[in-house]
Amino acid sequence: MAIKPRPGEIYTIRRKILTILGAKFHVYDENAEPIAFCKQKAFKLKEDIRLYTDDSMSEELFALRARQVIDFGATYDVTLPGGESLGSFRRKGMKSSFVRDEWEVLDSEGGLVATMTETGKWAPLVRRYVDNAAAFMPARYTMDRVSDGVRIAAFRQHFNLFVYRLGISVTAADEQLDDLMILAAGSLIAAIEGRQD
Repeated sequence: MAIKPRPGEIYTIRRKILTILGAKFHVYDENAEPIAFCKQKAFKLKEDIRLYTDDSMSEELFALRARQVIDFGATYDVTLPGGESLGSFRRKGMKSSFVRDEWEVLDSEGGLVATMTETGKWAPLVRRYVDNAAAFMPARYTMDRVSDGVRIAAFRQHFNLFVYRLGISVTAADEQLDDLMILAAGSLIAAIEGRQD
């Protein structure tokens, strides 16, 4: 099944919060039909996130792999099953650790195409330093094109005690950025939030 996020489409990532080892999440289209599945392995030193077409995990869509084990400015490469690069996400070091998450979105050639930023004036800071603040201040991110500032996608966490839910709204197409990178960005956010819960 081909997945091609297009402007106007909405996706949802859902993950059970109380998973004992590793994290599992599903991706749904706007009709609430499952279109992808991810199961993260627990205790991996080097992050390796893989999305499959369904929970049988027989057909891989893409993989997100960290380049290094520990790195404040981590870079995650997004590749197709055959090894073809779709692009990368590069975290903006110390600022992402202490203030708010900021990422550079790179195309398959390593060129800067967009930025992905956690939004809100005080919420990102409070979420990092106040226990359980995320319950009342869900995370929000935007992906904006570098060349003209056009919003490509918006990501919004919805509060639920038992299920982590991230809405993805595709707002514009970008010729330099593969469409699957939007779903990869949502998967990366879900994985990071999973570690912070």
